[in-house]
Amino acid sequence: MQQLIDKFTGFFKVSPAVAAQAPGRLEVLGNHTDYNEGFVLSCAVGQTTKFVLAPVEGTLCTVKDFRDGALMKFDLAALDQQPPRNGSKYIIGMLRELRKRGFTPFAFNAGLESSVPLSAGMSSSAALEVAVGLAVTAHSKFAIDKAELARAGQGVENNFLGLKTGLLDQFSSIFGKEDSIIMSDFRSAEVIGTLSLPAGYSFVVVNSMKKHTLVDSDYNIRRQDCENAAAILSGVYPGSRTLRDITPEQLENAKDKLSDREFRRAAHVVGECDRVKQAAKLLDSGDVEGFGKLLFASHDSSISNFENSTKELDIIVGIARKDPACLGARLSGGGFGGITIHLVKSADAAEYAQRVKAEYFKAAGIEAEVFICSLGAGARLN
Repeated sequence: MQQLIDKFTGFFKVSPAVAAQAPGRLEVLGNHTDYNEGFVLSCAVGQTTKFVLAPVEGTLCTVKDFRDGALMKFDLAALDQQPPRNGSKYIIGMLRELRKRGFTPFAFNAGLESSVPLSAGMSSSAALEVAVGLAVTAHSKFAIDKAELARAGQGVENNFLGLKTGLLDQFSSIFGKEDSIIMSDFRSAEVIGTLSLPAGYSFVVVNSMKKHTLVDSDYNIRRQDCENAAAILSGVYPGSRTLRDITPEQLENAKDKLSDREFRRAAHVVGECDRVKQAAKLLDSGDVEGFGKLLFASHDSSISNFENSTKELDIIVGIARKDPACLGARLSGGGFGGITIHLVKSADAAEYAQRVKAEYFKAAGIEAEVFICSLGAGARLN
């Protein structure tokens, strides 16, 4: 953070008044369950987005992105206009969402840096939204609880960018706990437990380098399929509201009421909620091998049921299946590109990452980005 503060001070010739940082996240299990009011295992990561600002007179905001040197400007007087194509859309969107909640936007100069990979499925956008939200509300002394700050970030995606995403990304960034996997219930929008990865194990992240671009994907169609299936099943099982309320057995018994596509979409979400519950029990008992098998099962369902995997992601997970060092692997995040996560012994992690990188290049001709992920703390002011 001090490096960013120094850069900001050198560029704007003034010290920042407030500094905040928010981490990216890994979805460990619970793919596309958040907007179905289901259960998710996730963690904040060590990679963070840092955001500092100093207020200025007038209505013009200037943001220096010290990653690539880009200089972004926008006018608060034009806050309701169409968003620009650059990264300022997330900042503008957050100001708009906070304004709905009673916040009064103010003009500022800001600087940002981030170690969260872009368009990789680690929620770089949510990390920026949360960091911005923390910084501006702290400077204004505007009271907002953590869950509502997460909803404001979700509102940027839903209302400003047109993506029907759930709360997972912002929630994980805000509520993440160091060295812990959090279990979240997205009906009550709360963390219902924390779990530890057994000592001596780590997650290796392998980025397929195929950008995870939800705006251009079938994300919204997948959500509509889930909502259609839930509506039909609510007629079969009175009292059920979303796919979270359906058991695997109930879904199988009502298979003839759904189209093939609706059934498969529902099977993925219902199965993921069930796998999250199984995983919590396995991690509590220290059964890391059983937990790893659930990761592979999740990826299989992404291929056959939700169809949100890609050729590149499947190649990487296929390499993982053949490597005895890997206990489990799956795509992480919305899918349609982005990253895979791999559960391995910490002592093997570095060599394993390089093996997968080499095999992926051999199979796909793509140079993957690989790193060993620490389970980081949630968003915070500095």
